[in-house]
Amino acid sequence: MHYWSPSLDVDYEFEKLVNRMHPPRVTVDQITDKKSTLIKVDSANKRGSLLEVVQVLTDLNLLIKRAYISSDGGWFMDVFHVTDQYGNKLSEDIVTDHILQSLGRRGCSFRSLRGSVGVQYASENTTIELTGRDRPGLLSEVFAVLADLKCNVVAAEIWTHNSRMASIVYITDEETSLPINDPDRLAKIKQLLLYVLKGDLDRRGAQTAVSVGFTHTQRRLHQLMYADRDYDTDEYDTVPEGSSSGRKPVVTVENCVERGYTVVNLRCPDRPKLLFDTVCTLTDMQYVVFHSTIIAEGPEAFQEFYIRHTDGCPISSEAERQRVIHCLEAAVKRRVSEGLRLELCGDDRIGLLSDVTRIFRENGLSVTRAEVTTRGSTAVNAFYVIDSSGQQVKSETIEAVRNAIGETIKVKEDETLTKSKSPAQQTGGFSLGNLFRNRSEKFLYNLGLIRSCSEVA
Repeated sequence: MHYWSPSLDVDYEFEKLVNRMHPPRVTVDQITDKKSTLIKVDSANKRGSLLEVVQVLTDLNLLIKRAYISSDGGWFMDVFHVTDQYGNKLSEDIVTDHILQSLGRRGCSFRSLRGSVGVQYASENTTIELTGRDRPGLLSEVFAVLADLKCNVVAAEIWTHNSRMASIVYITDEETSLPINDPDRLAKIKQLLLYVLKGDLDRRGAQTAVSVGFTHTQRRLHQLMYADRDYDTDEYDTVPEGSSSGRKPVVTVENCVERGYTVVNLRCPDRPKLLFDTVCTLTDMQYVVFHSTIIAEGPEAFQEFYIRHTDGCPISSEAERQRVIHCLEAAVKRRVSEGLRLELCGDDRIGLLSDVTRIFRENGLSVTRAEVTTRGSTAVNAFYVIDSSGQQVKSETIEAVRNAIGETIKVKEDETLTKSKSPAQQTGGFSLGNLFRNRSEKFLYNLGLIRSCSEVA
């Protein structure tokens, strides 16, 4: 997903020269703050430096409690107060050493951060990118197509927001376990997946892309959803009232005329990777962060950015100001997982994801987010599910899913999981889900992936 030209090669060589002359300097301070570890980064300033540093810290699963950022002029200076994912100061050994290796003199160039922790190389896989309108049963149809085309899913991550879906799926050939390179076969995969994604109501259009290369999965998901304009809403893409994704963060955008900056303030509930998400979006919108202050030491996070567009100008219109507000709101909410978390861990096999998501569909569940990984011969999958009819997920539904899958499923306790009060309520909860199931089966029947469509006649 990286496209190079001769001019980019020249820029890269110049970047390497600058880094050799002024290599990044990283200091890890365990003394100044009793509750967190300070990581100080100084380097020659270049576009994208902030995102690359935040990306490394995020990939290490570090929580950023405070940050002070300055990149005005030719030098880039950051101070991050970080803890591990349990809120403890970092240990003196492996983690701090890895930070130094990733960010410091031994890295030679920030471009090498593509190989840091969390950056998923796909040189041994074929990467599929999908974007389109979300609907119940969509994930089941996607995995059914891949299974029928003899594709083994090695890893995948799926996000949904504002009735849009973006996913990155890593596949190999079912027989050889090698990347799929045959142009005709790749064209067929794209064609069938595009047919599934388009559906009946996707006015913005669906997109598929296939490549053999490497990508940072979550960075790319932000780019895909931004390009798909998930920050826009219309009469078809409304957020149900009362849903967790409907609670908007507070974003203000004002111009600081005397200094020539636009000042962006954001306040929302704190969560891991929040700074990474907002910096990704500002970068995708072609803004440069010159100064920033981040505070996330309680239940709420506060972020302040002094920005300019890459042309050196602050925000100049009300339409642009509103667009920044909506895009940052979307950046915060994309990763907020709505629904009940189901964790499935067991022996990996061909077609496992197709079977699991089909069972979800048959029991009236929709997947709002998914993380699929393979560790050796073990599949480690997490799905966030909601009831397709908009009702609370019932414990009877989860038990039916558990029995049908026959694998170990761990349910993260959540108030959305409730017992039904009567058989009538239980029966009613599946009626709309069965409707969505029938629509999905029509899709699969038209694709030739199921033998009978009698159930939807």
